[in-house]
Amino acid sequence: MTAIDPTAHLTAEQIEELGRELDAIRDEVIAGRGEKDAAYIRKVISAQRKLELVSRGVLLFSIFPPAWLLGTAGLSVAKIMDNMEIGHNILHGQWDWMRDPKIHSTTWDWDHVSPAEQWKHSHNELHHTYTNVIGKDNDLGYGIMRVDEDQKWHPFHLGQPLWNFLNACFFEYGIAAYDLELGKNLHKRRRKNPEFRARAKAVGRKIRKQVLKDYVIHPLLSGPSFLPTLAATFTANLVRNIWTHSVIMCGHFPEGVQVFERQSIKGETRGQWYLRQMMGSANISGSKAMHFMTGNLSHQIEHHLFPDLPSNRYAEVAVKVRALFEKYELEYVTGPLPKQVFSAWHKVFRLSLPNKKPKVKTPDREQELVAA
Repeated sequence: MTAIDPTAHLTAEQIEELGRELDAIRDEVIAGRGEKDAAYIRKVISAQRKLELVSRGVLLFSIFPPAWLLGTAGLSVAKIMDNMEIGHNILHGQWDWMRDPKIHSTTWDWDHVSPAEQWKHSHNELHHTYTNVIGKDNDLGYGIMRVDEDQKWHPFHLGQPLWNFLNACFFEYGIAAYDLELGKNLHKRRRKNPEFRARAKAVGRKIRKQVLKDYVIHPLLSGPSFLPTLAATFTANLVRNIWTHSVIMCGHFPEGVQVFERQSIKGETRGQWYLRQMMGSANISGSKAMHFMTGNLSHQIEHHLFPDLPSNRYAEVAVKVRALFEKYELEYVTGPLPKQVFSAWHKVFRLSLPNKKPKVKTPDREQELVAA
């Protein structure tokens, strides 16, 4: 919520025209989906499974350092591929049009402790609907950080760089926690809610499944390499978590990305929703390999505009979207990964400290920000 609205120069008619132009881009891609796109996702899934299988095979000999390094690197990449370019995008329904029951948002399971159905609710329905709306978007600050200068500062916020680092290391568990909305359900009375208990049991079952696979079965199969394989799996999960966290932080937290009050989305039109996605997201520039390893979330702006379009089409869409930013005189926030990571972490540190010059707020706005 910046003091100067970067969209103030747009009229209501221009915003709705922008929405129509974005709808046209989306319709063009949907009409052009075909066998080339289907072949892409099948090829990616096949490559990921082969890489994971070979990496786990190498880890059978992880008692030898070269095998440990090679197997750990391969498993790390395979886990990133599974979560980012495959799991995240399939669960968005990007490939449902193929009518393939093996690659469908209703049947896909991923290498993650968060059950797919719970993740789809918190991510697809809440995050993508209420992008960067304080108090509505659980992904914004992951529910543990101060994300805007207008939010009331508390001494607890001094620790948010540490909370953010710990969240990065164990990111999949953090996602499972706010999929459960654990913070507001810790109260004894809420913990007894049958719906919450059912969701908590589902998370528990998923965690047990992941732990059994990663830290019991595969290490045991390694025989004398049990401990090195255990360490390799832990390292691969750590690498995957930190990478995923970094990509998502770069998508919504760098300087220049806007956040919004709850009241600002009342009566929101299609064009206004598009505009909020544009101003509440940021991209990462880089090579095709880098885009692939981010699950094409390096095209975060395009993903938030069109979350159900195949991820392999975001690069071509980005050219047209960026042209619209220029046409309507809006800032297209983008930059290389190191720059975006630094910007996001700088913001984390900056907002962990109290404002030097507190802003004057109306009573209604103060109440809403404190509640958030």
